Amino acid sequence: MKGYCRVLIENVYYHVISRGNQKQKVFLEVGDFEKYLSLLKRYKIRFKFRLYAWCLMPNHVHLIMDVNKPSELSKIMQGLNLAYARWFNKKYGKVGHLWQGRFKSMLIQKDKYALDCINYIELNPIRANIREGPLDYRWCSYKSRTLGEIPTLLDKLTL
Repeated sequence: MKGYCRVLIENVYYHVISRGNQKQKVFLEVGDFEKYLSLLKRYKIRFKFRLYAWCLMPNHVHLIMDVNKPSELSKIMQGLNLAYARWFNKKYGKVGHLWQGRFKSMLIQKDKYALDCINYIELNPIRANIREGPLDYRWCSYKSRTLGEIPTLLDKLTL
């Protein structure tokens, strides 16, 4: 959207959503999910942001993040989405946009609502009838968060 200003403030979490262009799938096979997670890890190390939840759905991504500087959010997501799109397009011989415009970001106060939002995104595969339970879905943070699986991309949530 032209003229759209992203609200960036300190001391909040961000619920970030990136959707496939025209609702297309952005993950077609296991290696695609794995590549996105490896890029996410690389950007997490580079920008030193905290990640409290994630869920990779076939046609979109949810992340709950806490960044050091609000201005870094756009750099992180632009770099992550661009790196993945280039890799995806090369792998599948495609050209053009993979993602539907800019990512969306919503502010989350550091309170109980953050936990509600985490639960919401981790239960996304169940609501979409992809899996029966969150432990059955490999591409979200539920197992890591609840069972403490190692290694993990997650940081400990502090409210």
